[in-house]
Amino acid sequence: MSADTGPLVVVGGGLAGAKAVEAARAAGFGGEVVLVGAEPHLPYERPPLSKDYLMGKAPFEDAVVHDEGWYAAHQVDLRRGVTVTALDLERHEVRIGAESLRYERLLLATGAVPRRLAMADSSGAPVAYLRSVDDSDRLRAALRPEARIVVVGGGWIGLEVAAAARNAGAQVTVVEPLELPLLRVLGPEVARIFAALHRSQGVDLRLATSMEGVAAAGAGAAVRLGDGSTLEADLVVVGIGVVPDTALASEAGLEVDNGIVVDEHLRTSHPDVFAAGDVASAWHPLLRQRVRVEHWDNAVEQGTAAGRNLAGESVAYDRMPYFFTDQYDLGMEYVGHVGAQGYDAVVVRGEPSAGSDPFTAFWLREGRVLAGMQANDWDATDAIRALVGRSVDVPSLQDTSVPLSELADGA
Repeated sequence: MSADTGPLVVVGGGLAGAKAVEAARAAGFGGEVVLVGAEPHLPYERPPLSKDYLMGKAPFEDAVVHDEGWYAAHQVDLRRGVTVTALDLERHEVRIGAESLRYERLLLATGAVPRRLAMADSSGAPVAYLRSVDDSDRLRAALRPEARIVVVGGGWIGLEVAAAARNAGAQVTVVEPLELPLLRVLGPEVARIFAALHRSQGVDLRLATSMEGVAAAGAGAAVRLGDGSTLEADLVVVGIGVVPDTALASEAGLEVDNGIVVDEHLRTSHPDVFAAGDVASAWHPLLRQRVRVEHWDNAVEQGTAAGRNLAGESVAYDRMPYFFTDQYDLGMEYVGHVGAQGYDAVVVRGEPSAGSDPFTAFWLREGRVLAGMQANDWDATDAIRALVGRSVDVPSLQDTSVPLSELADGA
């Protein structure tokens, strides 16, 4: 694409969209660029919403991708607080209210929306979800000493909210239908470490049970569980995952299957339309399967790759999935993808406890490292990245006297 062709339109004012317009300009694209976001805020990163921002440790400005002046300086037409209501693939137009906006190439970075729990929404009880900065503001106001918080869902968001609530002095109960929190992500070998961590911080984990009903009780809620018990709460926080926001793509006739289907160049079933971030179900050339990743790193890197491709380059996205979490004094980074076939071995190096002792863990199948993580062992991340996707000598990996860096160099 020549520097004077355009316009480029990016639908979605989140992290992926902001990184895409940044990358398009950095790649030398000189035509018109429009970024459309439904929220009234400047594009921002979402991880702080369940971590430092939620706990009042960092201002919103720290989460903003670019200040307002950046968009003006780079001639990006940033439209905030407006919604794209329709996409016409044949006419190369998106509709914003009564206005039709033409594009040469389009990026859909529409993200995801919280999975709703109908019984909670219709109960009349105080219920919260966490996806936007406004959600985080409302939730933070409720996290006060001795407040009774029931968190439904023991995934990343649920556990991070639980940690923030305990940091605020609230009483916290987490309700999770599986036998351990994070069980589907980490497996029992590592999931039990996170269960021990939260119990050590005073969280009441109600595992292998589900919420069967919720009703308003005065200003609060009465939560009935499948084991027959009832919890009294000042607030019920629902964190049961998200669903990709594919409505615009689906109505336009783009291929959708657990997200907007894209190839390794992030191109959809229409050659002039791309998708990136939480909404993209992307073919991964190394994993040889489609993956949809709902984490910060994917929004940054996939948004950047999509922006370069919008500008006329041909970048294949093959970065291994990565995510991180901060809970109490434990910080963790995870690289890789276990996939539907699962693993046949887990190697844990170090002595994990309910505290902040560092350790690493690896998930393997037939001697090949599918994924690895470090907790409070920040020097290990580069070695973990090098080992993921490689076959290793398992006894050496199990031997903590053999440095990870040495294994990585020999992989």
